[in-house]
This record gives sequence, C-alpha cells and structure tokens, in this order.
Amino acid sequence: MEPIKGETLLKVQQLRDQFDNLEKHTQWGIDFVEKYTKFVKERSEIELNYARQIRNLSKKYQPKKKEEDENKYTWCRAFHSTLNELNDYAGQHELIAENMTSLIIAELTRYAQEIKTERKAHFHDGRKAQQQVEASWKQLESCKRKFERDCKEADRAQQYFEKMDADINVTKADVEKARQQAQMRHQMASDSKNEYSSYLQKFNQEQNEHYYTIIPNIFQKIQVMEEKRIERMGESLKTFAEVDRQILPIIGKCLDGITQVAESIDPKNDSSQVIESYKSGFEPPGDVEFEDYGQAMKRTVSETSLTNSRPDNKAERSSKGKSKTLWPFIKKNKTPKQSKEPLSHRFNDLMTSKPKMHCLRSLRRGLSLKLGSNPEDFSHLPPEQRRKKLQAKIDDINKDIQKEMDQRDALTKMKEVYIKNPQMGDPNSVDPRLTEIAHNIEKLQAEAQKFEGWLAEVEGRLPVKSDPPRRTSALYETQNSAPPTNNNNCAQDRESPDGSYTEEPSSEVQTKTQPETAESGDEFDDADEEMLPTIGTCKALYPFEGVNEGTISVTEGELLYVIEEDKGDGWTRVRRNEEEEGYVPTSYVEVFLDSNAKGAITYI
Repeated sequence: MEPIKGETLLKVQQLRDQFDNLEKHTQWGIDFVEKYTKFVKERSEIELNYARQIRNLSKKYQPKKKEEDENKYTWCRAFHSTLNELNDYAGQHELIAENMTSLIIAELTRYAQEIKTERKAHFHDGRKAQQQVEASWKQLESCKRKFERDCKEADRAQQYFEKMDADINVTKADVEKARQQAQMRHQMASDSKNEYSSYLQKFNQEQNEHYYTIIPNIFQKIQVMEEKRIERMGESLKTFAEVDRQILPIIGKCLDGITQVAESIDPKNDSSQVIESYKSGFEPPGDVEFEDYGQAMKRTVSETSLTNSRPDNKAERSSKGKSKTLWPFIKKNKTPKQSKEPLSHRFNDLMTSKPKMHCLRSLRRGLSLKLGSNPEDFSHLPPEQRRKKLQAKIDDINKDIQKEMDQRDALTKMKEVYIKNPQMGDPNSVDPRLTEIAHNIEKLQAEAQKFEGWLAEVEGRLPVKSDPPRRTSALYETQNSAPPTNNNNCAQDRESPDGSYTEEPSSEVQTKTQPETAESGDEFDDADEEMLPTIGTCKALYPFEGVNEGTISVTEGELLYVIEEDKGDGWTRVRRNEEEEGYVPTSYVEVFLDSNAKGAITYI
C-alpha cells in the first residue's frame, strides 16, 4: 500500500484520531441524500396532484352535449380552447413529475445504496486496522509485563543466593542450588527482555504504518467518496432546476394559445349569432286602432275589418278590460298581427281559406305543451326557430338514411359474393336483413318527407318574401316537382290526436324516389378504375386460399395493406402490391387501422 504524499497527507493526518467523528459525519451525509430524495419525491407528488386537479377542473367545465350550441360563440370557443390548453399545461406538470422521478429520485436512490456499501467497506477496513494495532499493543503490554515479572524474579533469586552464600550454616549444596536458580531467573529475564524489545520494535513499525499509511489511505477514500456525494448533490440540484426550465417553452406556448384565442373573440359576430339564433320571423304588430264606442251601430265592412281575422277580433275584445300589451312582451305561441296587404289580396284569402278552428286536438296539443312535451313539428316555436329545428331534424334523418343505404350496399355486395361463390355462404340468409333495411329506409324517407312538408309550410309563411324556398334534399326536390294539388287545408286539419301532423293524399303526393340506388351501382365501378388509398395494415392469422373471383390468397403471418374495412359483410379488402388486391375474411386477419390519415402508408 503506497503512502500518501504532499498536502493531502498532512490534511488526512490531522484526522487520524477522529475516526469515530468521520464515521458520524459520513452517515449524516448519506442521511442528507435520502432527505433530499424524499423532498424531490414529495415535490413530484405535488406536481402530479396539481396536474390531476387541473385536468379535473378542465373536465368539469367542458361543454356538455346540451351545451353544444355554445360553440357558435367566439367567447365560448375561446373558453373551451383555454380548457384544452389547460390540459396541455397539466401534461407539462406531469412531465415534471416524471422527469424528477426518473432523473433525480431513481438516481439518488441507487446512488445512496452504492455509497452506503462503499462507506461500509471503508470503515470496515479502518476498524480492522485499528483492531490490529490494538492487538499488537496488547501483545506488547503482555511482553512488557512478562519482562518486568521475570526481572523481579531474577532479582529475588539473586538476593536469595547472596543470602545463602553469606550464611555459614547453609550447606554447600543449598548454596549451589540457589546459585543455579538465580542464573536461571537471570536467563529468563534476559529472554523476556529480548522478546519485549522485538515486539516493541514490531509494534512501533506497525503503528507507524497504521497512522501514516493505512489510515490515511482509508481516509483518502472516504474523502473521495464524500466529495463525490457532494458533487452528486450539486448535479441533482441543477437537474431539479433544468426539469422546470425545459417545460417553460411549452407552457409559454400554452399561454400564447390562450392569448390568441382571447384575441380572436369577435363581439360583433357573437351579437349577430344571438340575433340569428333568437329571431322569431314575426313582423311587428300594426298600430292599435281607435275603437269608437259612442256610436251604437254596426261597423261597416271596411279594409280594417277585412284585414283582421276572427282570432284577432277575439284578442281585441279580450283586451278591453286589460292594459294593452306591447309587441316585445307578447307570448311566443301567440301569432301577432300580419302587416296590411291590399284589400283584394285579403278578400281572396278570406274567400279561399278555411277558418282556423280550435278543435279538441288543438286543445290537447296545448295541454301537452303545458306539461312540458314539445310537439313533433315544433309548432310551439316561432317561425324562424321552427325552421332551424326542422332543418336540423331533416339533416339527422338524412344521415340515418345514408347509414342504412351504406349497410344495404354492403349486404348486397356480400349477397353477390355468395351467389358467385355458394361455398362461402347462403345468399338467401341476407334477404331478411335486406328487407328490414328497406323497410327502415322507407320509414325514414316517409319521416323525412313529413318534416320537409312542415319545412315547406314554414318557409312559405315566413314574412321575407324575397328569400327563395329552401330545398334540403333530393327527396324534397322530387316532392316539389310533383303537380300542384289543393293545399289550402290549415295545420289544424292535419293534426293527429297527439298534436302531430298526418299526411293526407289530397295535400301531398306520396312519391318515393331513391336517387342513391342509381348511384350505388357506379360506386364500385369508380373504385375499380381508381386505386384506393391504404387506410391501415393487417396481419393474416390463418392461411386463406382465394380461389374465387374477387378474393386473394394469403399465408399465415403475412402483412398486407388494408384499402377498405369491413362494412358488415364479413369481408375486408386488402392489397399486397400495386397489382394484387382482393377480399379476405375479416376473421382471418388482425387489422391495424391508420389513425392519422388515409393513404399515409406507402409501398416500398
């Protein structure tokens, strides 16, 4: 073991008698590392809890389904974007916790175990060296006591010999015996002296080596260990700051996003949306006319009497004992007075239209409105709002019709495959489902026709005459192309007992058109002419021999490209290369659809 040189030796030698204090100090350093690790762990938990609370807050204030209309206002969209940015903000705090766990907590935990093992080994060597010195010291003390004892025994033996030699009464044999005993004791004392001298020299050498070589080397290792621990603490503190600094740009982007959406708020556009959403389509009422009660005579037929229908006269009579209610405060289910039109027009309307009679069905519908159930035709709403509701309902029905047609086309396609390849399935097994889908389509088309009739009625009654009639679908266009019929019946004449409208042959033509059917045959031709993009990949789970037309053979474990997923017929369209493609059973493959964009997979 080489001795330590220079300044380090002098510093270490100053602590050669502080072995126990060094042991306490190094243990305190390890405890400090564990304490700091616990601190970082608690900070990480705080970040996780904070991120969880931010996410819960964002989720709590996310718009519900019934609040989807809020998205049309820029300030609502800005708030929703802020909630989404808060989700990203919470994700960055989760990243802080993750990085602290992996870069600081895990590393310091592992390092604490290593430094404990290293410290234990160093102090074990130090204690072993101390034990050796102590054992040599005990051996030296033993030799020293033996030497002292032998010297005393030799001195007593010499005194006894001298006493026996001076006594004339003692025989010569006893004197000789005492002399021999004294010589033996002197020899033993001499041997003990030599042994003591040898052990003393050996102890001094060991002690010198202990204090100037062994212990300084051990203390130097402990010093290096302690410096590494301090350096590791500094690195951990630096990492602690860097973890926060790394997410600052992303958090800045989140805050910039919130600022951008806040600046995108358009008050004028929002106010226009409010006007568009709540405008009723009613015209303001006309001037309140003077009623002269001083003349006890019947009022002559005039333009004023002709422009007012019977319900308006009732309203006028009911207002005699009440204060006049201004137009902005009248109830929505009461129709305000229409603007005056030329006398000839009003006279013709009176002659050709039926009076609106409030029959039992209308009373039942009014009762249902009071109980909270809205009529199917949205007649409880003002014209403009009713038009929007009817349009939305028609759009939903058209979407359902399209879904049913897609499913019908898929089943028709599967039936054609079964007809061409009877071993793959019975074509007749698809007929019940096709019949059910046809019935559903017919039912949905009838419902769409009903709502389009109501929509046409509303658009015909809107006061804005310059707007062209709204056409919503091919079914509505077909209906409008039919020859005109007598359509003078009022809405009450077509009401059912539950307040909804019923279709009558005299008012609407029951024509059924299916424009989609003519287009469905061309859909597959276009697909054959143009190469479809890939929408994912699939792996063959079982081998399949595509011996029939339109199918493709695959081997187990083969990877293929998916160009058309299963539409309910049990077949998936795949492609091996630009020249080979076909259908395979969906149950024979495991499909991995591309979630980003269709056609993102390219051939190598």
